[in-house]
Amino acid sequence: MEKGVLLSLFRTMLKIRHFEERVERLFLDGEIPGFVHLYIGEEAIATGVCANLRKDDYITSTHRGHGHTIAKGADLKPMMAELFGRSTGYCRGKGGSMHIADFSIGMLGANGVVGGGIPLAVGAALASKVKGSDQVTVAFFSDGATNRGTFHEGLNMASIWKLPVVFVCENNQWASTASSKEMLSVKDVAQRASAYGMPGFTADGNDVLEVYRLSKEAIDRARAGDGPTLLEFKTFRIKGHFVGDPELYRTKEEVVKWMEMEPIGRFKKYLYENGYLTKEEEEFIENSILNEIEEAVSFARSSPFPEPRDALTDLFVDDRGYDYY
Repeated sequence: MEKGVLLSLFRTMLKIRHFEERVERLFLDGEIPGFVHLYIGEEAIATGVCANLRKDDYITSTHRGHGHTIAKGADLKPMMAELFGRSTGYCRGKGGSMHIADFSIGMLGANGVVGGGIPLAVGAALASKVKGSDQVTVAFFSDGATNRGTFHEGLNMASIWKLPVVFVCENNQWASTASSKEMLSVKDVAQRASAYGMPGFTADGNDVLEVYRLSKEAIDRARAGDGPTLLEFKTFRIKGHFVGDPELYRTKEEVVKWMEMEPIGRFKKYLYENGYLTKEEEEFIENSILNEIEEAVSFARSSPFPEPRDALTDLFVDDRGYDYY
């Protein structure tokens, strides 16, 4: 793989990590309202998958959606403004962390409902097939969603109609406070693909190169008209279910063990050992990301809150572009 591609993967992973760490501090300082679910520890998945997508391809996300949004190419300023509840945010400050969307880059939205993005992804893939385009849709979800009806209905419909969709399970070991080991009837989520007549693969979700390789095969397959694939990437949610979660359901030893396998440190070691990254390049990438994030924070802080009179605007848009409710 070319150095430029490798450094782009590294930059995206690092941008997600620094964004989430900054958001965590801002939330704890009381500047961000509502709930925040961090993607720390899972950066390799969104990065490796979205690196294979075009701008006009689609993704659907989850309540833990910042990483997917950034990896798909979103602007950090309206992202941060949305978290702050400001009118310059992607959803005019009315959606918050769990409802960020940017249709212009194919990001069809984070989703507060577990498994809620799966039927949306199937619908988007059906639209692509009806239109005769070669656009691909990726549905991101976690292990908990695979026990819900939307998962089974979505995979069944996608397989029957041979839709251009890739189902990406980010198995981070915990569905809120429930261990996946106790909630799954199979060892690997990917085993469930056989019930729907589609390929299924399980891989290391903390290895961005493995994620990139497998997702490329699945995305290329979908784009060629060969139907859906189920990918399961094993990873770990380093932080709690939400910021402020006391995490009484798991041990500190488990978190420490997985921290040693977290994706960014592993990939950085690979880059250094193979001569793809120098200290100067790392510092330049990191400083540029930190500056971009601080600019986003300043933008959000200086943006106004939505006006009360606009509470019902921007809820729906008709085919002429007019708002209504």
